[in-house]
Amino acid sequence: MRNNPLLLIAVFSAIILLIDFYTFRGVKKLIAELTSSVKRIITLTFWILPILIITGLIFIVVFQKRIPAARFTAYFHLLSGSFVLFYVPKLVFILFNFFDDVILLVKKILKSKRKSASTSNKNISRRKFLNQVGVIFAGIPFISIFYGIAYGRFDFTIRKVKLKLKNLPEKFDGLRIVQLSDFHLGSFVNHKEKIDEVIKIANDLNPDLLLFTGDLVNNVSKEVDKFHSSLSNLKAKLGKYSILGNHDYGEYVRWDSEKAKKDNLERLKNLQKEVGFDLLLNESRVIKIGDKQICLIGVENWGLPPFPQYGDLDKALENVDDSDFKILMTHDPTHWDEQVLGKTNVDLSLSGHTHGAQFGIEIPGWRWSPVNLRYKRWGGLYSEGKQHLYVNTGIGFIGFPGRVGMPPEITLIELKKKR
Repeated sequence: MRNNPLLLIAVFSAIILLIDFYTFRGVKKLIAELTSSVKRIITLTFWILPILIITGLIFIVVFQKRIPAARFTAYFHLLSGSFVLFYVPKLVFILFNFFDDVILLVKKILKSKRKSASTSNKNISRRKFLNQVGVIFAGIPFISIFYGIAYGRFDFTIRKVKLKLKNLPEKFDGLRIVQLSDFHLGSFVNHKEKIDEVIKIANDLNPDLLLFTGDLVNNVSKEVDKFHSSLSNLKAKLGKYSILGNHDYGEYVRWDSEKAKKDNLERLKNLQKEVGFDLLLNESRVIKIGDKQICLIGVENWGLPPFPQYGDLDKALENVDDSDFKILMTHDPTHWDEQVLGKTNVDLSLSGHTHGAQFGIEIPGWRWSPVNLRYKRWGGLYSEGKQHLYVNTGIGFIGFPGRVGMPPEITLIELKKKR
């Protein structure tokens, strides 16, 4: 489908129209008693949206190659945001309309064709009531999604974690690590001030180490240009370090040549160095305080298919002293279960990647996201024996331009010596 734009347009247009035709059946029940002129206005207003969505889909599919990557992301988010905002509530509304149709069908089967006027009036009343309830219930996801697009995606939240670790050297007791992940800078091209806000929050946490766990961009290195000076302002006493995520490799762009793709990746690596990140590519660094040290390890992206597996943990561990306290930066949390847990003596691993699906529910003591269906470790702290994994649910957004119940995260991890 991806290689056949006409098929893509046809399939999604059919889905959109199918949802709208069935939704409009319920709408007609609600407006049955209104005047003809009001009905026409409501009908016209209703069908403007699917026409605009389908037109927008045709535009971005047909002109995809001619639109600069950063601008394409903005167009795509406008389209995807509009679709989710209006069509998730429509699906909720459809459920009530479908329930009404099932009741009507069952009655037609069980009862004779002769119906009294009073029965007919009761049917009309019931059908109108069910659709009114449908509108109310559809309003819940509409309000939630609207909030997630307008405010939720910028509701930067600090999550604080304290870890007591026996292997931690005494001089590193109280080490403050700020973890950032998944900036997806292309999604912030019109909101540079929001990235500046993230950087201020991170700096105000007074980190000893600042660790960025991948996906600096959505697709191309040019996304960094607007934020170059902002990223340069990130501060940490013992340095700021980064790794690559799956989006950083340019895998989701149709390049004119393999060389263009390679050049883009090299430029992104150089930009990270320019803004002060020490980019770890299957390698390690020794972090010293006085005469004591810990080891920081960073691997390239390693994920389960279809995500790329450029990470080489064995190579990254080559120069690491086995007795050192170890912190591993690995973008995809599945790497922890596949190659780290029980197979190495890495003390603490830090990941991102999942975004918590940008949808979730959180109440004291319980946190859930649909991404749990895909990732066993998707957000927060996970501990198995003496090994720990923290999954940061990211700063940015992609696909859907919002966050509902899953705010963007800045993590402060304080390491304490376990005695």
